[in-house]
Amino acid sequence: MNKPVLSAHFESREPSDVRLAQMKYDEREVKPEAVINVGIGNVSLPTNPAMKQRLFGLDAPESPFSKGVIRYTGTAGTEECRDAFKNILTCEGFDTDNLFVQVTDGGSAAMELAILGICGAAATGEKPLMMIDPAYTNYISFSQRVGRKTITVKRQLGDDGTFTLPELDKIEEVIKTNKPGGMLVIPYDNPTGQLYKHDTLVDLAKLCVKYNMWMISDEAYRELYYDENNKLVSIWGLTDKEVPGIEGRRISIETASKVWNACGLRIGALITDNKEFHTRSVAEYTANLCANAIGQYIFAALAKESKESILGWCKEMRDYYKEQILMVNKGLKENEPGLIVSSPDASIYSVIDVRNVVKPGFDAGDFVLYCAGKGSAEIDGIDTTLLVAPMKGFYDIEEGQPNPGSTQFRISFVESPENMKKVPELFVKLLKQFEAQR
Repeated sequence: MNKPVLSAHFESREPSDVRLAQMKYDEREVKPEAVINVGIGNVSLPTNPAMKQRLFGLDAPESPFSKGVIRYTGTAGTEECRDAFKNILTCEGFDTDNLFVQVTDGGSAAMELAILGICGAAATGEKPLMMIDPAYTNYISFSQRVGRKTITVKRQLGDDGTFTLPELDKIEEVIKTNKPGGMLVIPYDNPTGQLYKHDTLVDLAKLCVKYNMWMISDEAYRELYYDENNKLVSIWGLTDKEVPGIEGRRISIETASKVWNACGLRIGALITDNKEFHTRSVAEYTANLCANAIGQYIFAALAKESKESILGWCKEMRDYYKEQILMVNKGLKENEPGLIVSSPDASIYSVIDVRNVVKPGFDAGDFVLYCAGKGSAEIDGIDTTLLVAPMKGFYDIEEGQPNPGSTQFRISFVESPENMKKVPELFVKLLKQFEAQR
């Protein structure tokens, strides 16, 4: 009897690199006593107090869910939830008078909508999405899902841990050759932890205007930068006064997941200063009906928070992550001086490159599967393994070309401080163990 045939797209799909280790570990029959998972940015900190109050008060008289009725919201989201995203930007000093907010099911849904809104027709390769490699792997996955092409300019990780952008003229050459529909930037970068300077955003914005491209900024980690001498960097800090023509082509992707510690809430937003883009994006999203109604209500608590409260919370998160990142980066270098660790400038990630300490033929994916499937090491008397994300999927590499991610890993600073303290010794022990049996 004939079997039903999967689509070519489904047949080609493999798990996202940020989920790969956890899925393999779940299949492991004999598990160690402990596992530390820094492969995905699944924040473990408590959410903001105002949001927590609504979470625990869903049956309170003032809650719209007090009678147990959970209805759809409008497709663009509730007014209060949209105001919450605006309030955060306002408290941070940005003008929101001409911004249009669409609430989505997490930042992920906003990513997909942005790609649909700026790229050419499916499967044509026209107006591709331009990214700066390495880029968050989900942008590559979503582009493949909807049949849109991606093109990249590539950063290089130096031995000093610094990622460097190509010269502007080289970026411009890529634009001229490929005619992208828009450029994606992640100023507080996922996966590298790099922080873009405002002047860098200005230079890239000028290219977007010159070649009539949309500019998309993923602002999931906007408040998480660790040099207090830097001012807050955002696409919303770019104006026609500094970059004539940038207004009306700006798009940002927002989320409740990271700074607000609510990954599972699945609330994000697509914000733009282009009314037509917003109108068409909402029309596209009507097929989804609306974002999570309960999640919107919980996040909407931030619409009523004061500037002092918003900025105080953001500083608390910055201080917390800065301490964890510096601790782990120092520990990695102490345990294995030959490791290259990315500069801890922003976001909640670091990249580790093992190219100087492993034998030829090393593959990051094989190491990740080894740690998840059978590897373990004793840390403080406890048999433990470590889940990290291989970086290969964060690079958009043409077939047959070398992938810098083959020796690189992304770690997320999402475990408890006690567990994060164990990461350097555990990573190095497992790496040496893997190399010894290879």
